[in-house]
Amino acid sequence: MSDSLVIIPTYNEKENVERMIRKVFSLAHPFHLLIVDDSSPDGTATIVKSLMTEFPDQLFIEERKGKLGLGTAYIHGFEWALAKKDSFGKNKYEYIFEMDCDFSHNPEDLIRLREACVKGADVAIGSRYVKGGHIENWPKDRVLMSYFASVYVRMVLWLPVQDTTAGFKCYKRKVLERINFSEIKFIGYAFQIEMKYTAYKLGFKIVEVPITFIDRTEGVSKMSNGIFKEAFLGVLQMRCKKIS
Repeated sequence: MSDSLVIIPTYNEKENVERMIRKVFSLAHPFHLLIVDDSSPDGTATIVKSLMTEFPDQLFIEERKGKLGLGTAYIHGFEWALAKKDSFGKNKYEYIFEMDCDFSHNPEDLIRLREACVKGADVAIGSRYVKGGHIENWPKDRVLMSYFASVYVRMVLWLPVQDTTAGFKCYKRKVLERINFSEIKFIGYAFQIEMKYTAYKLGFKIVEVPITFIDRTEGVSKMSNGIFKEAFLGVLQMRCKKIS
């Protein structure tokens, strides 16, 4: 039995996905893992399905038709997680995680994020920009762009989070139950900001846990200028959004 589900969206992650799955399942806590794959042409889903016979009660996959975006992939995973019941008909997952497949997020930090929620956080964020947080292997201009993007978000939204675009997170179930997913409008970096801002405006406690973020060494980055543009403009739209 597990009370914790890790959701990993994938698109062309054949170089990383098996190694990531095995690493998550090697951890001291018995995490379950849901892969949400957007029809990866490189065979990512085939690799996952081949491993499901080895991990039949821990590993799951949801395949979607087409590349539909990070935000919708996570929402698909959230809805899947919230619907799952145990053999007694009780809610199965109390802690639900977001994590990348490319090892920029260290799977061992899942334990620390979960512990932060066990100790009282409603949302635990793996943060690059709090004391003890670091970034490795990023060029200096990208580090500065990411850092000042978070400064911009904090200034516009008055959001008391240092790493506003972070995508490594643990939610308590009750947070996702309160959020109206149909009102979450963005799909890239802005999705990560919008989820944090929504949780904050709903009164949930957010805690940042320092992590070391390491740029991917295998596969191709999904970042684009369009994603940054969405985040910049999206923050202005969020400022006017009514959340209840």
